[in-house]
Amino acid sequence: MALVPNDLLDRLPELSDDPTHPSQIAIRTYGLALSLSLGPSLIPFLLSIITRRRSQKTGLAALRKVLRRELGYDGFAFAVTVAVGGGAALRRLWESFDRDQQRKKRSSWLSRLNNRLSSCQKTFIANVLTSSLSILLLSAGRRRSERLRNIPRPGALPIPYTWTPSNPNSNLNPNLSSSPSPTLDLTLLVLVRAIDVALQSLITKFTNKPEAEVELAKGKRSNKEKVKLTTRLDALVFWACSARIMWCFFYEPQRLPSTYVKWIRTLAAVDSRLLRALRLIRSGEWTYSRGSSAHASLLTTYAKDLGYPSTWGDPLFVGHRGVPCELVHGGTGSMLGLDASCTANAGIRGLKAFLEAILVYLPAHFIPVLITRPQVLLRPYRVFTTLLSTFRSAAFLSTFVASFWASVCFTRTLALAPLFPSISHEFWDGPLGCILAGCLMCGSSIWIENGRRRGEMALYVLPRAIRASLPDGLVKSRKGIVLMLERLTFMLSLSTLLTAAIHKPESLRGLSRWGLSFIMSGPHAGFWQRRRRNFETRPSTPRRIDTPSPGTPEADQHQPSS
Repeated sequence: MALVPNDLLDRLPELSDDPTHPSQIAIRTYGLALSLSLGPSLIPFLLSIITRRRSQKTGLAALRKVLRRELGYDGFAFAVTVAVGGGAALRRLWESFDRDQQRKKRSSWLSRLNNRLSSCQKTFIANVLTSSLSILLLSAGRRRSERLRNIPRPGALPIPYTWTPSNPNSNLNPNLSSSPSPTLDLTLLVLVRAIDVALQSLITKFTNKPEAEVELAKGKRSNKEKVKLTTRLDALVFWACSARIMWCFFYEPQRLPSTYVKWIRTLAAVDSRLLRALRLIRSGEWTYSRGSSAHASLLTTYAKDLGYPSTWGDPLFVGHRGVPCELVHGGTGSMLGLDASCTANAGIRGLKAFLEAILVYLPAHFIPVLITRPQVLLRPYRVFTTLLSTFRSAAFLSTFVASFWASVCFTRTLALAPLFPSISHEFWDGPLGCILAGCLMCGSSIWIENGRRRGEMALYVLPRAIRASLPDGLVKSRKGIVLMLERLTFMLSLSTLLTAAIHKPESLRGLSRWGLSFIMSGPHAGFWQRRRRNFETRPSTPRRIDTPSPGTPEADQHQPSS
């Protein structure tokens, strides 16, 4: 007798209601990872539908490539699910094995070895095994995407390439063999979060209060000493990383991701010719004493476009005085007749950055509240505090921009250069002069930002600063030993994060704590419930105490002793 569809559905295994079950963890992981990877990729297609502007990059063929890349077995979402959900499944199987061994009381060498491992160590080993498979899937998917992107279009001339046995990447396009590993940025991101877990655990250990004080401070997430030390470390990390990133933006932009360079260029509003001149000064090809025969018109056309005499951009004409600050300002404040004012340049750029930051931070602060706790926006106090946080973040970014430009003008025009006239202006306009001063000063604006966001900002810039500090040969190398080292770093770092989410959740913070708490324990985890209690005011109800019936053992236990 054939089974009807309803009978088939009844025979399917039911999904466990336990939020910590591996199947539940896998579903949440895949959903969250897919939204992070596929969501941004679909934005250009949605915009093309809204604006009705079709192109080859937003056509049906491009959409199929995006869906194949993200929904495939080697896509980001599936690979991360293998690591997280697979680790949870292995841990559950290991626990059932332990119970079976205890019930049968076996004493084999495997049982003795298993008994020596703690629960935390078993979780870490399970996560290492699944993370190794995850990074292999990710690498395969990224390599396939690279090959598809570099396939020449119909009618294009093929790139000649000769195979050599000594080249381990001979099957790849020569452009790929000299490009960074496609999983490098993800590896650095996970590594930084794992280092933060270790650092937070260390800080907690050294700032732990005695038991009596802990009882008095019960309910608080961390003591004052931990918060104070963490805040200072976050500010120091952000300051150092932002200085390195900004210096690389001016002199070695190839060390930074192209999207990051584009974002900084938009925020800084610096003409490409001025950036080129700064790099030529660093290499010695453009000097105030000898000029530059190969790039003589680089800044003369720039000065002419701004409405100034072309001679202002001639290095031999300006001589030891250096190019006027009007060229450095780039015409900022010219509509108000303040293009020569260094104060106006820093202030106008800071104000413009503040208004642009409002448009960025407003949805960043309100969208999470609308998704998780929309009812709190009915309270004027919550709306006011959210707006205040938005203005505070915008003030941080505007101060970052304004302090950079103020430091540049202070060094080359207002104070230091006039104070030491014997020093050539090539030094003040060089990599150790005004640009270095601006890079060192702008990061101090992090103290304006909220303490918790300060830590998240530090963790955001640290992976980029690490990449910008690695040697070019190591970053662009795809030799076996380098790839093996990167994969090992990814495996150990991701395993550390997943293990901490189960055994040391207090060592996580920011997005790591939010995301892993949701993945491992569901939306009703203790962390999420505490967040709700912080934002919701519920009427207190008396706790019901069930009185045991007379004559029961429970009642006898509650009877006062005579």
